[in-house]
Amino acid sequence: MTTLYVRDASGTQHRVDCKDGLSIMEALRPLNFGIGGDCEGSIACATCHVWVDEPWIASTGEPSEEEASMLDCIFQVRPTSRLSCQISVSPELDGLCLSVPT
Repeated sequence: MTTLYVRDASGTQHRVDCKDGLSIMEALRPLNFGIGGDCEGSIACATCHVWVDEPWIASTGEPSEEEASMLDCIFQVRPTSRLSCQISVSPELDGLCLSVPT
């Protein structure tokens, strides 16, 4: 299990233990943080948009061209924006902090 710290839209931080191998979207969607995942991870929507805390950007990797194109189409995009469907939960991300946009 990998522990993530998720700030919801109200700013409250939650500790979430996630199964390794899932995408962050798959891990968080059932917990009602506002992660939609309408396209089931096919990079055809941005309902799983999150902001990764700056210290974790390098650990989550760079967005693919397809992901970057989708991020260019959304409201509230930031330099640390990612689609949570494109980040896999792994022990290397233990302690990852992210926020769900308001």
